[in-house]
Amino acid sequence: MRVTNSPASRKRRGRMLTAAKGFRLKRSKLYRYASDAVDHGRQYAYRDRRTKKRTFRYLWQIRINAAVRETGLTYSRFMEGLKAAKVGLDRKVLSDIAAQDAVAFGEIVNIAKAALKNKPAATLAKA
Repeated sequence: MRVTNSPASRKRRGRMLTAAKGFRLKRSKLYRYASDAVDHGRQYAYRDRRTKKRTFRYLWQIRINAAVRETGLTYSRFMEGLKAAKVGLDRKVLSDIAAQDAVAFGEIVNIAKAALKNKPAATLAKA
C-alpha cells in the first residue's frame, strides 16, 4: 500500500498558502506559485532587515550634519568633539534631539566645540 503522508502534506501546503495571503492571482491560490513567491519574499525580508539598519544610520548622519552646519561646524569635527568630551549619545538620539529640540542640540554642539578647543594638537612624529 502506498503511503502519501497526506495530513502532513496538506498542513504544510496550507501553511504556505496562508503565508501567501494578500498576493495576487496564482501566487495566493496555487501551491507551486505561492511557494516561490513566499520564498522570495522571505529572502527580501531577511536582506532588508539588515539594509534598514544601514539606511537609518545614513538618515541620522544627514540630520545631524544639517543641524551642525547651522552652527558653523562639520559633522566629522562635531563627532570628534563629542568623542573628546566623552559624550555617550548615539547617532539615533542625536538626530532626534537635532530634529525636536534645537536649544538642547545647541548645548551639545557647544560641549563638542569646547572639547575641540581643549584637545591637544596632534604632534607630527618626525622619522
